[in-house]
Amino acid sequence: MPLPEGDVVVHDVLADEAGGYVRRSDVLTGGVSTARNLDLWLTSDGPAVTVERLPGAAAFPPAGVSARLFTLAHGQVGRYRANFRFRFTRCACDPSWYYEDWVVHVSNGPVAHDRFLQGKPDHDVDNRVHLYGGLARRGSH
Repeated sequence: MPLPEGDVVVHDVLADEAGGYVRRSDVLTGGVSTARNLDLWLTSDGPAVTVERLPGAAAFPPAGVSARLFTLAHGQVGRYRANFRFRFTRCACDPSWYYEDWVVHVSNGPVAHDRFLQGKPDHDVDNRVHLYGGLARRGSH
């Protein structure tokens, strides 16, 4: 099905351990605050859109400043991949962790469904790391 129209349209797909790894899918529309809820910052400069990753609460990689991912011209698609390790609580006494592996596609304007999900993106940022230090694990997904 095509996504609805809107300034920002987010198709959020989640599969987590708590839900037995059953895929859950939500479509959200709205303004740029919709992207901010996903730790992304979108800025338009004329017909171009710049996408930045906001700092988050990840235990690893350490939270830093926002990072510019890419700038998309109209009709372009960008892909951002990253993984994170989080503590269940902020207390150092609890050694429990959970992990997230992100694949985020962003387009500036409408693009064909098959190009958005399966086509080669115009910009591809891969920030996946080994979650306990050491060499990066790129290409392992």
